[in-house]
Amino acid sequence: MIEVQHLSKRYGRVTAVDDISFKVERGEILGFLGPNGAGKTTTMRVLTGYIPATEGKAIVAGFDIFEQPIEAKRRTGYLPETPPLYPDTSVIDYLGFVARIKGVPAGERRQRIRQVMERTRIDDVGGRLCGKLSKGYRQRVGLAQAILHNPDVLILDEPTAGLDPKQIIETRQLIKELAGSHTIILSTHILPEVSQTCQRVVIINKGKVVAVDTPDNLTARLRGSETMYVQVDANGADASSALGRVPGVTRVAEAERKDHCVSYEVDSERGRDVRRDLARTIVNSGWGLLELRPMRMSLEDIFLSLTTDETPAPATDGDAPAEAAPAESAES
Repeated sequence: MIEVQHLSKRYGRVTAVDDISFKVERGEILGFLGPNGAGKTTTMRVLTGYIPATEGKAIVAGFDIFEQPIEAKRRTGYLPETPPLYPDTSVIDYLGFVARIKGVPAGERRQRIRQVMERTRIDDVGGRLCGKLSKGYRQRVGLAQAILHNPDVLILDEPTAGLDPKQIIETRQLIKELAGSHTIILSTHILPEVSQTCQRVVIINKGKVVAVDTPDNLTARLRGSETMYVQVDANGADASSALGRVPGVTRVAEAERKDHCVSYEVDSERGRDVRRDLARTIVNSGWGLLELRPMRMSLEDIFLSLTTDETPAPATDGDAPAEAAPAESAES
């Protein structure tokens, strides 16, 4: 549904986006992550036709954004970082204007506006001027205009910025509901939002894509091994030696000790499930098994590892070059 091929954007001698490539499948929610200045917003602006690329190709909903821009834009909904509202216009009049310029048939406009106002929880402020709305309401009106014409593709730049916790939960749920019938690229600095909302993640750093994968797969790649958290009541005995002799275990490190209970981090060969053998060893030794669970890298750990390392991990699926370029970027 979205295909980016060797896309670059330069501002004079400054390279904001440097030869990036990735795909988004139909109905998928893709999280787009990167530090400030990494090139996220620039990429989104290119995909929506807001600015031209210097080099490369982008296909949105089957149309080349550079050769068939009008057709691509008709099938795209865009929520920029700052919602494009007219402060002296009421919410309902603004949505009516958006419906007209986006080609919603006249006979369907009233019903469509009512539906998107209900879905984005703004039906209680329809008569208020956009300029008098709180930041949270402005953000939701921006989301309403993005989905008003029922586009195939949604590109959302920080869609939950300024929302309170309840509104964030509601917006996340709405985005999940939109998946399937819409293909979504979601840019955010709220890392838990990606793990709770997105099926795959693109991480961009210094204008280059440094990883494309699911959060779980990124965790496994960066650890290079499987790690289990094991808590044992060994009544004072040293359980680490016994755990270290389990086939496939490569490292046992004590994590915490309290009374008779000791917690260990147990590394194993990648792709090897040692949970049954660990549990059997503990039980057969007459000890108490209090906890046994996989340890995962948080998305924060993954993000920091890939964007602070000078030689970040290569992207998967052949979607992007292996190393980040040293070029400075102009925009986030």
